[in-house]
Amino acid sequence: MTHTPATPVPSPGRNAEHNADHNPDDVPEYDPDSSEPQPHGSLAALIGRVLAEMDALQFAAFSKDDALDLGLLLVELGRQRSLPIAVDITKGEQVLFHAALDGATPDNERWINAKKRTAQRYEVPSLLVGLRARAAGGRIEDNGWFDQTEFAAHGGAFPIYVRGTGAVAVVTVSGLPQKADHDLVVEALRAVLTPGR
Repeated sequence: MTHTPATPVPSPGRNAEHNADHNPDDVPEYDPDSSEPQPHGSLAALIGRVLAEMDALQFAAFSKDDALDLGLLLVELGRQRSLPIAVDITKGEQVLFHAALDGATPDNERWINAKKRTAQRYEVPSLLVGLRARAAGGRIEDNGWFDQTEFAAHGGAFPIYVRGTGAVAVVTVSGLPQKADHDLVVEALRAVLTPGR
């Protein structure tokens, strides 16, 4: 099935955030799992990259067949690379696709649900929720109102955006370091949205 990338869905304040210090060619990316000091500008560079992905990775429409195509591609990538991942695509309360590959554990299910809820609540990738909190000088988990039993601001959940509509579903991967989970989802979205795939 061929999908046509859609035009960006603007959001308030996105342009200023996207343009601020966004220079991914010159600045190494921020590693959200590292406790080591990181290069100045690396956090802003990663935020800029995620915002650009949100703008680029949009569908003209999203059907159950599209969910199946996307889920099967993630499974194929995982099996080719022997990745211990679980994959989920959910629209509202309906699970459209779910699979666990060799090496995935019951903990991955908890992480999928928590990251998915975060992406659903904020309508942005779960990685971005955590990065924005760090850009503000802290961690979202340090706020009493952020319920860590229900939500996780870790990479791996990415809203399915439809042009002119916004977020309509969420695709989630769990089992790798959080940025790798995010990057695998982005790779698969980019592939299914590439004409003539």
